[in-house]
Amino acid sequence: MRRFIEDVRTVQAKDPAARGFWEVFFTYNGVRALRMHRRAHWFYLHKCGFLARLISAHARRLTGIDIHPGATIGRRCFIDHGTGVVIGETAVVGDDVVIYQGVTLGGTGKDTGKRHPTIEDRVMLSAGAKVLGSFCVGHDSRIGAGSVVLKPVPPHSTVVGVPGRIVKTNDVRIADLDQVHVPDPILEEFSRLNERIIQLEKELGIHACRYSIAQDIMPSANPCEEEENS
Repeated sequence: MRRFIEDVRTVQAKDPAARGFWEVFFTYNGVRALRMHRRAHWFYLHKCGFLARLISAHARRLTGIDIHPGATIGRRCFIDHGTGVVIGETAVVGDDVVIYQGVTLGGTGKDTGKRHPTIEDRVMLSAGAKVLGSFCVGHDSRIGAGSVVLKPVPPHSTVVGVPGRIVKTNDVRIADLDQVHVPDPILEEFSRLNERIIQLEKELGIHACRYSIAQDIMPSANPCEEEENS
């Protein structure tokens, strides 16, 4: 019962939409899924695999969250909304991890043994993130929405893109629950290349389209024609 109370308090602390203790306890799918998973995990550890899978399947039908009874989940895990979350058999989730809807902690094939990721403490997995393989995501890291992570992630890092690219953060912890303000290394690289092209065009006297996706303005219907007319 102490763990259930801790789960509810965690939701109240991290979700501004949480109104009251009993509302969270009875209506939040993430809390219900974790509660049922702990029962399933107990039976799994005591070699009652069939009963464990029955509980897991029932939890999936009720909540839309698919957690294999063999998965190990730490304390104060917060599954927000949770629809479409899939956590594999050998996955390990640390303490104070935040998981949004559509996250997958899966494998990459039919490997045996440890085949799912280990998520260390205080990691945030944003909506739609896919972490695939038997590697570790370091503590205090953040996986951007829609990212596909296929390689180990060092602590205090941000990962964005498909496939996921690591953006170092100089070991400074990232603010919690912020899925929007994450770096975009691909856009930054395009911006650097665009600046170099502009400088070369100036030196060569070439009059070409100047619009860049890195700019904070919307392009006209045909910016190249506008520049030619000018």
